[in-house]
Amino acid sequence: MRILIIGAGGQLGKEACLGFAAKGDEVISAGRAELDLSVPHAVADAVAAYKADWVINCAAYTQVDKAEEEAELAFRVNRDGARAVAQGAKRSDSRLLHVSTDFIFAGDRSRPYGEADTGAPISVYGQSKWEGEQAVRETLPEALIVRTAWVYGAHGNNFVKTLLRLMAEREEIRVVDDQLGTPSWTADIVTAMQTLIEKDLSGTWNFTNEGVASWFDFAHQIISIAAQLGHPGKVRRLLPIPSREYPSAAKRPNYSVLNKEKIRSVLGDEIPHWCDSLRSMLVEMPL
Repeated sequence: MRILIIGAGGQLGKEACLGFAAKGDEVISAGRAELDLSVPHAVADAVAAYKADWVINCAAYTQVDKAEEEAELAFRVNRDGARAVAQGAKRSDSRLLHVSTDFIFAGDRSRPYGEADTGAPISVYGQSKWEGEQAVRETLPEALIVRTAWVYGAHGNNFVKTLLRLMAEREEIRVVDDQLGTPSWTADIVTAMQTLIEKDLSGTWNFTNEGVASWFDFAHQIISIAAQLGHPGKVRRLLPIPSREYPSAAKRPNYSVLNKEKIRSVLGDEIPHWCDSLRSMLVEMPL
């Protein structure tokens, strides 16, 4: 199968390139130099020219706080760029998998969000991704949209790598404990993508690892597992703090757990718990 992966330089895009290539697919890696979603008018023709069987759009403007001051750029990439990718896929009769996020929800409730729940973003980033989803559906109704959350992996920048760096630099680390979600390993997300593509599915699907955690829970596990694996660190105290003590430009959902009942019907019991996947990632990643 010929697969075009957009956003190939990012943490999820790079993992997708490796994962699909390992299964024997012909992978076309398109980073920003090859396909820049901030220039939407050039994207559709470029995507169509690849004539891929599947297009996987992992590219996005993901700087949540900076998006508050760069709203125009965030919408140009996450909404207009996403629409252009869908237009290109439609022209070349390619199937499309578009990656979305838990940030499309307000996070003001205490039960997991399902695929049919309407987005109610509370940040520019979330709104741009929500409008991007809608643009993709309007352009290509048979598109496959995968929502995920709290993404981390061996490539790119993420919370795990930040904590590992802070472990080596500080004796005390403070982490928010009143925002809940599910850490999701890029390798597991790619495995889920592969299954959905193999089954030629469409529509919206939620995927994260199993379990629920606060950022403090996540940090505690990172530090604990990394220490067991011999990662050097100065940290002696990990302190939970409320989000009001960690001011940020953008609001974040207090609760963004995604309901996975739909995707369990496809994956069965093969979704690992986030703690197990975190350990697997740290074992595989050179510390």
